[in-house]
Amino acid sequence: MSVAVVVFPGTNCEHDIVHALDLIGVETELVWHTETDLSGADGVVLPGGFAHGDYLRTGAIARFSPVMSEIDRLAALGAPILGICNGFQILCEAGLLPGALVANRDLKFICRHIHVRVESTDSILTNRAEVGQVLRIPLNSYEGNYIAEAIDDVENADLVVARYSNPDGSIDKQGNPNGSTNAIAAITNERRNVAAIMPHPERAAESILGSSDGMVMIESFAASVTAPLSA
Repeated sequence: MSVAVVVFPGTNCEHDIVHALDLIGVETELVWHTETDLSGADGVVLPGGFAHGDYLRTGAIARFSPVMSEIDRLAALGAPILGICNGFQILCEAGLLPGALVANRDLKFICRHIHVRVESTDSILTNRAEVGQVLRIPLNSYEGNYIAEAIDDVENADLVVARYSNPDGSIDKQGNPNGSTNAIAAITNERRNVAAIMPHPERAAESILGSSDGMVMIESFAASVTAPLSA
């Protein structure tokens, strides 16, 4: 199996996810954003960074990159598509996930380990995790505050994959670092093959990084990557 890791001008986390997937034997290929054929990919990751310098707003320009048409096509076929941080923002801008990411509550860039509580295992991001499991992973973003006009629809459709929490799994303002609505840290689509998370599980893939908690999410994505799809 092979995973395409999409690189936009300004992407800076592509090698992090490549390394994490390599740890479990998943073949990857870095793909420039002008690529128009991903027919050889069994899954796609949109990694973190600052695509196109985050001009206009995060993900707004990347959404129109040529590769996004292929990602739309693969998503429609049911291929696993994962967005991390900036990738989350891009998938929302592209309409593949509901809602948007805006400036953090305190208008400050956050760069530290936080905790998230797994809310559902019915996604490509959490199928190897357990409901209620608390993971310690890094958060690195300024515009990570999740909002959605139809937040009730997101909740009622069980699209929330993980929420920010305290270490004991409780959820309150103190455990919500960026002010995200309902402490939402990760969501999926209704088909469950497109998912995104604002914190970085790939940066918590080994204990030497301060935590290996993120590996359960990397393994979940890898388990979702199946045989190559036909065009």
